[in-house]
Amino acid sequence: MKAPYPSNLEFITRSRDETFELGKKIGARLKGGDVISLSGDLAAGKTVLTKGIARALGVTETVTSPTFTVISEYEGAMPFYHFDVYRLEGADDFAQLGADEMLFGNGVCVIEWGERVQSELPPRAIFITIQMELDGEARKITVANWNYGDIT
Repeated sequence: MKAPYPSNLEFITRSRDETFELGKKIGARLKGGDVISLSGDLAAGKTVLTKGIARALGVTETVTSPTFTVISEYEGAMPFYHFDVYRLEGADDFAQLGADEMLFGNGVCVIEWGERVQSELPPRAIFITIQMELDGEARKITVANWNYGDIT
């Protein structure tokens, strides 16, 4: 059931497996046309979370970070687009990719380093921030602009 208004949720994961599982829970709630912007330091767990989201959407291929290709497309229950915009100069470079068909289509888009191209994202975009905590593998994961209720 959709929440009446977007909400923010916070999670703590303590391992790669827990981050992956959280990604699966998020992915299980997504619908075609959803766009997720992922932010966090290098090695924060953006790709691990993305792998979980992809798995929940029926992607069976190995998902890797598309750092040099910028966009990877996968087939699952619906098209899944994985962007890594780290190497782009900014929103203008992103606009030149011709990603509108993906951003406003029937698939799900996950954009690593999404804060770099935020001005190009649709207003309905979901923003996920991953912060590395001080104790080992722990991560604080904040999900903002979430319209799909509790993630359990």
